[in-house]
Amino acid sequence: MSKQAKTLTQAEIRRVLDYIATRKHSLRNRAMLMTTYLSGMRVGEVSSLRYSDVVDSEGNIRNEIRLRAEQTKGNEARVVFVNEKLRKELEQYISVYKPTNLNHKFFYSQKRNSDGMNANTATQFFHFLYKKAGIEGGSSHSGRRTFITNLASKGVGVRVLMSLAGHKNIGTTQAYIDVNDDMKRKAVELV
Repeated sequence: MSKQAKTLTQAEIRRVLDYIATRKHSLRNRAMLMTTYLSGMRVGEVSSLRYSDVVDSEGNIRNEIRLRAEQTKGNEARVVFVNEKLRKELEQYISVYKPTNLNHKFFYSQKRNSDGMNANTATQFFHFLYKKAGIEGGSSHSGRRTFITNLASKGVGVRVLMSLAGHKNIGTTQAYIDVNDDMKRKAVELV
């Protein structure tokens, strides 16, 4: 990867969330951001989600989101695990968005007669979201890179990270990990 996406600090995530809170479609936008940050999903995967992929027949957020091969970059099905923080974010969103057709996209578009955002629209959405929130270098991949880096800093092994990210090559996963001074401080304390 020649140009890495920016890894976000907690303060930068808070800044983006504060900006989102002042705008239209804040629950959708917050849920999209937090899905990338708390699950590590690619923007194309996020934009491909159908309501029924995320919400079960009883109206509950699923514990696992099963991505079909056609939804992933590597064209291989994988499971995305939904942690409690992400569940709460998604529950807030579905409290205001309940499509009549459960096959509609999970993240709606403001365009009339649209089936939701596509990957390109979502990529542009994140670009402008970070720019307007004043986050230099933020991109649609920032949430994913932050997810992987945060787990690595907490000691999660690279093979687990590789599986969670849906990577085929461990080197790809390693390239996502942004080593910082805090990680190095924690590492030397282990000696």
